[in-house]
This record gives sequence, C-alpha cells and structure tokens, in this order.
Amino acid sequence: MEVKNLTPAPIWSFFDQITKVPRPSKKEGKIVRFLLDFAEQNGLEAKKDAANNVLIRKPATPGKENLKAVILQSHVDMVCEKNSDTTFNFESDSIQTRVENGWVKATGTTLGADDGIGVAAALAILSSHDIEHGPIVCLFTSDEETGLTGAFALQKEFLTGDMLINLDSEEWGEFCIGCAGGKSTTGTFTYRKTTIPSDYFWFEVCVSGLNGGHSGSDINVGLGNANQILTRYLWSLLQECPLVLAHIDGGNLHNAIAREASAIVGVPAAFKEQTSVLLNHLQAEVSAELAKVDPAVQLSIQSVEIPHNCIDFESGKALIYALYALPHGVMGMSHEIPGLVETSTNLASVKMKDDCRIVVTTSQRSSTDSLKTDIVNKVTSVFRLAGAEVISTEGYPGWKPNPNSTILKLSETIFEKLFSQKPKVIAIHAGLECGLFYEKNPRLDMISCGPTILGAHSPDERLEIDTVGKWWKFLIELLKAIPAK
Repeated sequence: MEVKNLTPAPIWSFFDQITKVPRPSKKEGKIVRFLLDFAEQNGLEAKKDAANNVLIRKPATPGKENLKAVILQSHVDMVCEKNSDTTFNFESDSIQTRVENGWVKATGTTLGADDGIGVAAALAILSSHDIEHGPIVCLFTSDEETGLTGAFALQKEFLTGDMLINLDSEEWGEFCIGCAGGKSTTGTFTYRKTTIPSDYFWFEVCVSGLNGGHSGSDINVGLGNANQILTRYLWSLLQECPLVLAHIDGGNLHNAIAREASAIVGVPAAFKEQTSVLLNHLQAEVSAELAKVDPAVQLSIQSVEIPHNCIDFESGKALIYALYALPHGVMGMSHEIPGLVETSTNLASVKMKDDCRIVVTTSQRSSTDSLKTDIVNKVTSVFRLAGAEVISTEGYPGWKPNPNSTILKLSETIFEKLFSQKPKVIAIHAGLECGLFYEKNPRLDMISCGPTILGAHSPDERLEIDTVGKWWKFLIELLKAIPAK
C-alpha cells in the first residue's frame, strides 16, 4: 500500500505530498512555496517573514467565532541523514517511502516525519470543511533542526493566539508540557601538514552499523556513539606506537548521535599486526557493551594507499586525547520529574576542513540553566586544555512546565473520553520551540503532542500508522472543545 492511500486520508495525503518536497534545514524555499501556494488555492490568508516562517489563518466555523484562538505549530525543515551506501540528494530528491508492518519508513534516509507529519496535520485541518473549530492560526517555522533560528527570528505578531498546540512530539499518548534548553559548543583544532614518515603501514578504520538517534530524546538509551568508539580505538593504539593521522571524519549533525566514523591512520610497519589485535579486542568489548541497543555495531580496517601528507604528530595526539576526554551522554537526572534527563552532552561530529582545521561539534542540553552553563564550561575546558579554539552558540531557552494549564486539563479529559485511559504528562529532554514562543508571548497556554516516531534523526526513522489515526481523532475533538474567550 502507498502512503497516500492510508487512512485517515486527509493527513496521509498531505504527508505524502510533503515527502516529495525537498526541505533541508536552512534551505526551505521549496516547502515555503508549497505552503503559500496551498493557502492561495484554498483562499486562506497567508504571510511569510524574512526567516521563512509562514503563517496561515483560517476563520472559525459558524457559531465558533467566540472561542479562544488556537495556534497549530509545526516546523517545515527535516534532518537530512542517509546511510553511507545510499545515493540521495536532499535538495532535489523525493523521500522514498514505504509501508511496512504498521509503520511508514524511508529507504536509506531519514523519513522527515519529524516534523512533516505535524505540517500534514495542520494542512489537513486548514483544508477541511467539516471540522468544527474556533479561529485557527497555523504557524510553520523554519530551521528548527539546526538551531531554532526560525523561532528565534519570529515576530510577536506571528504568535497572536491564546493557546498553542505544538505538533512536534514523538510518542503517542504523551502530552509534553516542558522541554530542555540547549547550546552547541565547537572546538576548532589547527594542524600542520607534514610529510609521510617512512616505513609506515597505512589503513582506514571504520565504525558502522550503529542505530544513531536524537541527541535529546534518545540520549538516555545508551546508544553507541561512533566518534567515541573510533577514538577509543585510536587512543589505545596511540599507547602502543607513534600513530599519525591523515584523515578523520565522524557524525554529521549537532542533534544526532553519531552513527558512523572513520580515520586514515599510519603506524610503524612493525605494529601492523597490533592494529588488528586491538581492533578485534575492542570489537568484542563494544559488541558486549551495546548488545541490547546496537547489536550490529561493526569495526573494520583495510589497508589504503600511502596518503600525500598527514597531520603533524603533536596535533593529532592532542585531538585524540581531547576526543577521548570529551564527555558524552547523560550528565544528570531531574530531581523533580522522575525519569527525566536533566543534563546531557553529545559528541556530535568531527570534520576536517581544507585549511588545516578540524572542527569538533558538541551539543549540550539541560532543563536547568545553571547546569546547562556548567556542562558547556566542562566541554569548553577540555577543548582549551587541548589547545582548541572554542565557540558556543547563544543557545535556546527551556520551557518550564505548567501542570495547571487549561489546555492540558482539557486534553486529558478528551483523551480519557476517547481512549478510556489516562495520558502521560511529561517534560522532555529534547528541545522544542515552545520556550522561545513563551519568551515572546508569556500569555500562551501550550501543549505538545504527536504520533509515535521512532529513530528520529536517523535513516531508521519510522512513523507508526495506527497512532496517526488516533492523534488525528484527538486533534479534531480538542479543536471542537476549545473554551470561549
């Protein structure tokens, strides 16, 4: 069955259309044009700001004009991750979707259900003629995945409403009422290109087969980080011999746990056998450590041609020691909300540049501002001790939970009525734009909800079909029940 033929038809039809529109972060022009054309075709008021945020208004259905105005909010960009053996251009190609065992998946790439399904739900409501609702404002923000820059640039007039429903949560049956704030911290290492030492054995070591995942919502799972595993190998080898690096690359996005990493390495020929011995030993250790979460983890080496030059020994050594020392994972749990990760950091990517620089990107999250600052300072200290130049982004604020929220209480009532069970009320460790919305309009009463998405930010991303139908049913009933002003 094709995605466009799934039910409920309104939401799946739009989701299918959205998967055919390229929409990488910071390159959302095509999806913005799609939204503006949609508004024009449906006779709806729309406007776009300089940051590519789009707002579309829909008047209340007759008799509902006095209800509080609801903002339905989603982000239009998607994380663009693909398997190394997949040929795909995210700026021009359509996502190749398939239906499999109750899930919608993509072939070799991220699916873009984060947050394409939220965009689809908003469009389905905007185009409907049989859903009762008060005044609706659909807000489509840009560049959520690489720094929330659309939400940062949003003008206050784009947030004229009383209640906001964020359509960017990834677990059906949960209502999110709070999220962590975050920052990105990069360390830039400089090196000298040097001549290749004589009588060295050259090989490439690769880490692959990891699931990867979201650096916020999946950080507590204990997934393998390819950058960490690669560094663990390089560090061990460096204790045995004067290892030199010619190239290193790992991970891609600041908000994704690295799935793949590789390095081109040289060691004295006498240590050639030791490279395999150490690799086999580490493979056994890592396989045992990650058996429950990343059972397909694979370490491999193969000989390569002698490179033209390499990184000077001292710079390569400093990089390896810094990467090994950089923290990754959960730094602390919340004392107020059981099971909530309070603070974490992600060793996201290692990238070589043409101008003798190596840029290491990390990201930090916390629901407590002081602890966010603390973990940023720890990461900064490691970088500076290794001689790297450090830059931290301005970051984004968290969203403080309000357990007495009117829209939360209403949502709980409707959920119990529809599904005869209580929903979970949570705060999450992932970042949502709601913190920025609250800064711009403190009167907003907000909640976040969505269908079940697993493997977000990785090519294993998948959307559970059954939960989309339940979520759609819930949204329709919630819009009907919005109270009067």
